[in-house]
Order: sequence, then structure tokens, then C-alpha cells
Amino acid sequence: MIPLDEVDRALIAALARDATQSASALGREFGLSQPATWRRIQRLREAGVLVRKRLRLAPDKLGFGVTVFLGVKLATKGRVSLEDFERAVTGIPEVQTVEHVLGLYDYRLRVVARDLADFERVLRRRIMTLPGAGAVEANVLLSEERLSGPLAD
Repeated sequence: MIPLDEVDRALIAALARDATQSASALGREFGLSQPATWRRIQRLREAGVLVRKRLRLAPDKLGFGVTVFLGVKLATKGRVSLEDFERAVTGIPEVQTVEHVLGLYDYRLRVVARDLADFERVLRRRIMTLPGAGAVEANVLLSEERLSGPLAD
């Protein structure tokens, strides 16, 4: 962990909102020169604080009107079972994220579908047929708000 000052935290917050901003624009916003801003951003990247830039898509604009969070409990446990499940689930295009979690379920999946009928098809034909798939709990996303988090006030 590297020490972060107020300017570092402000840069992180600004980049979390829009990672496409130039060092020059960020420098103007925070009263820094472009080279000083670029050096700070590079230091944050090299320290592993800034990992990558991500494009955030609007699923509904692409025809995916339903987002469902699935809790998946594996029917059988063991190292091979986890690896087989992870390898297979990452091959399903409707599955946006796969998180191995501790708790009631072994995995939490974010799944997008065109509508509920499409989600049911994905669930029955793809997810429930995965190696080791057992109990599943579905939670349909009603709305989503982007929270700033502890560093991006």
C-alpha cells in the first residue's frame, strides 16, 4: 500500500468517474501541470492502485432488459470441481461477472438476458448444466446506483 495524499485521492475519484480524461484536463482541474499529473497517474498505476480502464456498457441499449444476480452453490466440492465450474461458466456470454464468495453460496454471477423468458432459457440450458452446479438463488436487479466508494468521495 502506498501513501495517498488529497490530490491522489481526488485523481482516483475523477478517474473512477471518467477514466478517459487526459492528464492535461485533470491537471487543470486540480491545479497541477500536465507532467506532474501524468507522473502521479503513472505512480498509481505502477503501485497497482489503478489497474485498468474499463468500458461500461448500457445493457438495456444493447437489448438486454433483465439483469439477474445468481447465487450458485456447487453440488460437489473439491479443487477439480471449482476449476471445471469456473472454466465452464466463463464461457457463457450472458454471464458478465463470476465471483467466488464465502457464505451460503459458492459463486455469485451477474447475468444479463433480453427478458425473463430469455433468462429462464440461459438458466435451464446453460447454467444449470454446468459441472457441479447445485442450488441456485436468483435476484432480479430493479435499479442500480453508482456509489462513490471509500476513496472516490
